[in-house]
Amino acid sequence: MLDAALIKECADPSLKPAIVEQFVMAAGSTDPLAVTVKSGGRLILVPKATSAEEAMAIVRQYAGQAVVRVGVTQFPAGVGIREPADIKPDLVDSCQNLRKGTAMFAKVLRIVAKWYGNPRSDDDVFPQIFDDAVYAWKTGEFEGVGIFQAEDPGTPVEVPQRGRETATAEVDDTEMAPNEEQPVTAQNVGQAGIRIDLSRIGGQ
Repeated sequence: MLDAALIKECADPSLKPAIVEQFVMAAGSTDPLAVTVKSGGRLILVPKATSAEEAMAIVRQYAGQAVVRVGVTQFPAGVGIREPADIKPDLVDSCQNLRKGTAMFAKVLRIVAKWYGNPRSDDDVFPQIFDDAVYAWKTGEFEGVGIFQAEDPGTPVEVPQRGRETATAEVDDTEMAPNEEQPVTAQNVGQAGIRIDLSRIGGQ
């Protein structure tokens, strides 16, 4: 489990800590020097790095020729980079890796949420969105599109970003925009207060 202080200092602020923990647990590694290399869907065995220099040597050796994942978030090395030599050593720094990885995962989450129609306040659908986002992160694709190169829709994920075990433990009404009344709709009726008791209609 990631250190709470590391999450607070380094993780993308658009993701709640519980989501960051779930993301790293599902798709990342506990070793900041971890380097995974795959080619043609097959895992290539590489020496275990014991220093940042060794890890970066492996990354630069395979980047551009195979799929290289690095660090605690298993960030895809080489995204937005033309030459392997341009890949910076901060990729194996725990804080920088978490910062880059969670920022990229937040984009992936927004892309997947947009495909789902950007649902609001729907506890039931978020686990599926999260799982699809993790799968897209692992494979690098979503609906046949390269997820890391895809355009960021820029739409904030409105679904509750809490751990699944606490998803129904509380209702946070601070997510409303300032000075904006929250309409009672079918989408957030679960959060609305009971105004009229209709339970006896029809003799029930």
